Amino acid sequence: MTDHKAQLAGNLAKVEERIAAACVAAGRKREEVTLIVVTKTYPADDVRILSELGVRHVAENRDQDAAPKAAACADLPLSWHFVGQLQTNKVRSVVGYADVVQSVDRARLVTALSKEAVRRERELGCLIQVALDAEETGRGERGGVGTGGIEELAGLVAEAPGLRLDGLMTVAPLSGPYAGREPAAFERLMDLSTDLRSAHPAANMVSAGMSADLEQAVAAGATHVRVGTAVLGVRPRLG
Repeated sequence: MTDHKAQLAGNLAKVEERIAAACVAAGRKREEVTLIVVTKTYPADDVRILSELGVRHVAENRDQDAAPKAAACADLPLSWHFVGQLQTNKVRSVVGYADVVQSVDRARLVTALSKEAVRRERELGCLIQVALDAEETGRGERGGVGTGGIEELAGLVAEAPGLRLDGLMTVAPLSGPYAGREPAAFERLMDLSTDLRSAHPAANMVSAGMSADLEQAVAAGATHVRVGTAVLGVRPRLG
């Protein structure tokens, strides 16, 4: 095992310990929480190593980085999650490799994703990105729809050909009433998930929590955590 692979293996083991301990503390089973490793700015070689170490879910937030990386790793048993703000002119590319788009936040994007999924004859999982820093019907600083827009958008996804409504995603907000209050933010997301599932029972995925706050997300009930830095280290600055 190379030094780099050993470092990643050690980092993964520490994250696994954190998730397992958080599950115990919350009275949950470990298999209830899926780890998604955020590999943005890191090369395809690192994705390959992660796959060898047992990682099965990876996430990217920029199509220009993700598309060539996904192509280079097409032989690996991975599920690719797109988690960044998605412009409609990138939809054709993203639907080519993503299994789940976690950042669905407007009707126009739903239409574009549906059209491309149908063209490619595939089913694309979708999460509604919830902006807890936005007005009820507004949009968040980092994308996402206000809580008042979830029901309508979820209905559009559920009815769109080629799309599958999987659940909700959020990023802990930097401003607004939930800033610095990650546990409260994640609890709010879980309440919104309960409301969503009353109309769409299969939409039970809740993506929340990152390297710094995964424990709080697990405690609240998140089904997926998105961890980058704790596995891969501090990312180099993009030029």
